Amino acid sequence: QVQLVESGGGLVQAGGSLRLSCAASGTILSINVMGWYRQAPGKQRELIADISGGGTTNYADSVRGRFTISRDNAKNTVYLQMNSLKPEDTAVYYCNAKAVRIPLYTASEVWGRGTLVTVSS
Repeated sequence: QVQLVESGGGLVQAGGSLRLSCAASGTILSINVMGWYRQAPGKQRELIADISGGGTTNYADSVRGRFTISRDNAKNTVYLQMNSLKPEDTAVYYCNAKAVRIPLYTASEVWGRGTLVTVSS
């Protein structure tokens, strides 16, 4: 069984920074894409950044230039460095992993439980 556990959320003032981490646990052989989504109150969950196993990154326009995604394949961990935070970045941030290979099985998609980021004005 694979689990994703996020950490690093919290309260920060506008203009500040936070770093989120997400570690995948279990007997993992490989993970294709790892990413971060967020869901603000009353809005749909949206992709904000993802990264392939080879390091190719993809960002939503709303965070490009402010957020940086990275991963440590040896630790099955993905990070999200968030700078110049704005009140509109307030949301629950979810970690996601696609095509997670474990012995005898590949999970198409795994989600973390989320971590709350609140940006005050």
